[in-house]
Amino acid sequence: VQLVESGGGSVQAGGSLRLSCGVSGYAYYRNCMAWFRQAPGKEREKIATINTAGGYTTYAASVKGRYTISLDTTKGALSLQMNGLQPEDTGMYSCAATYRDSCQGVFRYWGQGTQVTVS
Repeated sequence: VQLVESGGGSVQAGGSLRLSCGVSGYAYYRNCMAWFRQAPGKEREKIATINTAGGYTTYAASVKGRYTISLDTTKGALSLQMNGLQPEDTGMYSCAATYRDSCQGVFRYWGQGTQVTVS
């Protein structure tokens, strides 16, 4: 399984970014994929999840209403649309995947991360 993020960068407060995670070698059936964020000096936070079977999504309170996670299995792409960005959204964003339908617990596969900086 390989996960490769792209789309990070620098943006002004109030702006938007769209992150993409290229997925290869992964079986989507009834599994969970997610986006995590690690801000400077803070622990990594799970900010959005999607169940690959039914498309059920969950969001951390800090991003709910501003971020949207989506999955296109035909293109092998997990995305994160981020709107209304604020300086506290700054951090390293990573996509992750696991082979279980629960989005709780440890994720087995990780991308290398992409940096998002909001000023």
